[in-house]
Amino acid sequence: MLSCNNIRKFLCASALAVVSIVSSAGNVKPGIEVLRESGYAGLEGKRVGLVTNPSGVDRNLRSTVDILFNATEVNLVALYAPEHGIRGDIYAGGKVESGKDDATGLPVYSLYGDTRKPTQEMLKGIDIMVYDIQDVGSRSYTFISTLGLVMRACAEKGIPVMVLDRPNPLGGNKVEGPLVCDGFHSFVSQYKIPYIYGLTVGELAQLINEEGLNRGQKGNEPELKCKLYVVPMQGWERDMLFSDTGLPWILPSPNIPYAETAICYPSSGLCGEMYGYLNIGIGYTLPFATFAEEWVDADKLKARLDSYHVPGVAWRTIHYKPISGRLNGKMIHGVQYFYTDYDKATLTLTQFYVMQAVYELYGKNPIEMSTGRLAMFDKVCGTDYVRTEFGKRLKVSDIKDYWNKDAENFRKLSKKYYIY
Repeated sequence: MLSCNNIRKFLCASALAVVSIVSSAGNVKPGIEVLRESGYAGLEGKRVGLVTNPSGVDRNLRSTVDILFNATEVNLVALYAPEHGIRGDIYAGGKVESGKDDATGLPVYSLYGDTRKPTQEMLKGIDIMVYDIQDVGSRSYTFISTLGLVMRACAEKGIPVMVLDRPNPLGGNKVEGPLVCDGFHSFVSQYKIPYIYGLTVGELAQLINEEGLNRGQKGNEPELKCKLYVVPMQGWERDMLFSDTGLPWILPSPNIPYAETAICYPSSGLCGEMYGYLNIGIGYTLPFATFAEEWVDADKLKARLDSYHVPGVAWRTIHYKPISGRLNGKMIHGVQYFYTDYDKATLTLTQFYVMQAVYELYGKNPIEMSTGRLAMFDKVCGTDYVRTEFGKRLKVSDIKDYWNKDAENFRKLSKKYYIY
């Protein structure tokens, strides 16, 4: 039988259609379970607001909404809906409407519609705000931006915030990508942090609160600190991937169906902003796990990528027909990637090696092909340097030093906020 460490080394960066089984081997307790075992310490006698989505569950798949609503010690009075909604019934990018939760009858306030920061009216009658959402460990995922705006709004009104901690599915040791540059803060790059930041959401909340990073989407609003409580997990360690925890993975959004997909997301998502360039598995059963198009010769692309000897990455040819989207029903060809040594691999550079190989084989420059999405590419990169420098020759060597320049200093800074 393979140990957890050996399994990690042979981690497949693909998503298979499998039934998730809650393992008895893992002993990690998420924050909601620790809170429940404490008798809901800190919530007694208070009117509670809750920011969550379907990923907020205990190991037996009971929703945090229902756990808090049915707890006699807790007076849950309002729900706050991030992207995709409280119950996950809004597709990617869709506007979330305020209204009422059918299951509990509680009011639901949208944080992904006309407003993304709770208004003071939305917070009326709230004594403490609880946040419980499974993070994916990448800066461009909107839930951590929602958390920051909730923290700002609560700080303005003097409302404490309680974060129920959950595992970082990328582990607690990966730090990759440059800090967000001034002028490039947005809802997908709200904080001056690397693209992969190596912290749990509770640790990240502490860092942005204490380091003055929570300055809104433009990065120029005054510093505000909320009264912050983090309910830590039990049993989580920094070298754990999600498969080591024994917890069930509940997709936090439609295109992150498996825990492995959270690893694929930073490996191809930046390339995915180049609309019309390469399919990255969106619209197929392998979201973020492939690079393919009709005009690609899969064998040649694999051979070129193999010639780079990218640390920790292996490639296989793949041929498939997307079932939705731009290439619906068309046979496309390319590569699927696998992390054979997770610790050595630089996840975020994987997509840039693919773009380099495609340019060398076909002369296709994604920067020139995707003019309509370049602003979003810059936002998720947190800078225009990557686009301008990489776009000249499409050589990873032209951006590699820049891409890695902030990682070590951020790692040193963030250690002050380690809980585990």
